[in-house]
Amino acid sequence: MTEADGLRQRRPLRPQVVTDDNRTPEAKGGSSFSGRVFRATFLMLAAFLTIPLLGALVLLDSPIDPESLSFKEPPLFLGVLQPNTKLQQVERLFENQLVGPESIANIGDVMFTGTADGRVVKLENGEVETIARFGSGPCKTRDDEPACGRPLGIRAGPNGTLFVVDAYKGLFEVNPWKREVKLLLSSETPIEGRKMSFLNDLTVTRDGRKIYFTDSSSKWQRRDYLLLLMEGRDDGRFYVSGLMKGGADVFVENLPGFPDNIRASSSGGYWVSMAAIRANPGFSMLDFLSERPYLKKVIFKLFSQETVMKFVPRYSLVLELSDSGAFRRSLHDPEGQVVTYVSEAHEHNGHLYLGSFRAPYLCRLRLQSA
Repeated sequence: MTEADGLRQRRPLRPQVVTDDNRTPEAKGGSSFSGRVFRATFLMLAAFLTIPLLGALVLLDSPIDPESLSFKEPPLFLGVLQPNTKLQQVERLFENQLVGPESIANIGDVMFTGTADGRVVKLENGEVETIARFGSGPCKTRDDEPACGRPLGIRAGPNGTLFVVDAYKGLFEVNPWKREVKLLLSSETPIEGRKMSFLNDLTVTRDGRKIYFTDSSSKWQRRDYLLLLMEGRDDGRFYVSGLMKGGADVFVENLPGFPDNIRASSSGGYWVSMAAIRANPGFSMLDFLSERPYLKKVIFKLFSQETVMKFVPRYSLVLELSDSGAFRRSLHDPEGQVVTYVSEAHEHNGHLYLGSFRAPYLCRLRLQSA
């Protein structure tokens, strides 16, 4: 090895410092280009979503014209209202043989109900038998309801017949033994110059000579019940004859939910089913929206009734009230596992039968003393 070779081997290496200047022009330009593409894509997507939304809010009409309502703070779920799981102990009867049994009546031990496919049926010895139809098929979707019919309130009369209101067709008397159907009042008949659009429930005096029935709206039909609820107008009517015709008296107020059918209890009070609850503590969507009609309009501009229903809690609640309107007991299904959207609680022979406008079965619960 020569001296020159040794010097070359001992020469220290110079450290290399990497800076942005060392990057190739291609890499720097490529990164900048990718960023511009990302920003442009994001802005285009935002515009793509925002412009139709703004257009819908401005141009589309809302199907409802709600009023602002003010509710009291709901009662606390304490004491008699303390949550429990009693409704999860029910038996399911006639599962997948019934569609939405709304209301229930008994003649002796034979039970009757109306279903979402337009039938009035007899339930006896484990069998389901059709005894009446007020409309004609098909009966598959809510758009079929006006032609198909939808039997709702049902009551037993004193002469072994049934009185039934169909939401679309009118008030009927049905002889379940002879399969005879008599139209008592057509929904096409105007009352005081106003049409009936949503016949809902009824009751019959003991002598069978008078029938009191409700018409929930002269604007909305049953298939649009959520629009009726969200609009919140006093459009329904209660037809009463006698000295109190046209009058009203408050029996109980500020309930922990929105009541549906009311039926007598064996204690001398009443069973009240809650179609939706007002949780306290908790959040009540209906209470929140009640004072914000503009939000209701926006919601129904953008979403269908079916979509909105997905946000309604499945919490099920049935109350027993005393004859003075005090809370006696409450039955809960907090997750709606078994009983969803309870429409009626009907007591018979120590059991409580629960109707639901959506469930594919009837529920039965053995009652314990309160």
